[in-house]
Amino acid sequence: MARHGIVVIDMLNDFIGEKASLRCPGGDNIIEPLQRLFKYVRDRNAKGNDDIQLIHIHEAHRKNDADFRVRPRHAVVGTWGSDFIPALAPEGEEYIIPKRRHSSFAHTDLDLYLREENLDTVVVVGVWTNVCVRSTASDALYNAYKVITIADCCASKTEEMHEYGLKDLSIFTKVMNLDEYIDAWEKGEDPWLGGGDAENKVK
Repeated sequence: MARHGIVVIDMLNDFIGEKASLRCPGGDNIIEPLQRLFKYVRDRNAKGNDDIQLIHIHEAHRKNDADFRVRPRHAVVGTWGSDFIPALAPEGEEYIIPKRRHSSFAHTDLDLYLREENLDTVVVVGVWTNVCVRSTASDALYNAYKVITIADCCASKTEEMHEYGLKDLSIFTKVMNLDEYIDAWEKGEDPWLGGGDAENKVK
């Protein structure tokens, strides 16, 4: 059976909420679905199952990070903006990975962690759909992982940006909603089956 690493991307103070310096307005709408997902995974883990793991991505820039040449200053390490929002804070031994680039794989130990834990499928959730989520999903594919995007657990600055991101992601990932994802696990099915665009149908 498949083993999934759910990569929770940048659910931080500087992306979510009115005071965020690089606010992703749609991010407010995915807090509740992500809480449901976290509960499902944590309940499963509490029963001794480690076939789904939460991996929290913590954007943590240095003060003069190159990213600030093209984007507003945000998520500087050690600041309030770089902290996880309280509603989605990591718990227990859930793994936290700091990053300084769009992709959660770029110059981090995400690939090493996934391989050490024998996780063969990367599930992307969080913000922004068309930037960090898409970049992470692309790198997951480049590293030969199966990739799933949970559409209603991702968000971008606008709905249009979100939808454009999902269309791109549908070419090489399995795009599904949270209920479909959980239902597949409950049926003993691999949620990734049917992923991608093997017949070149996406327009």
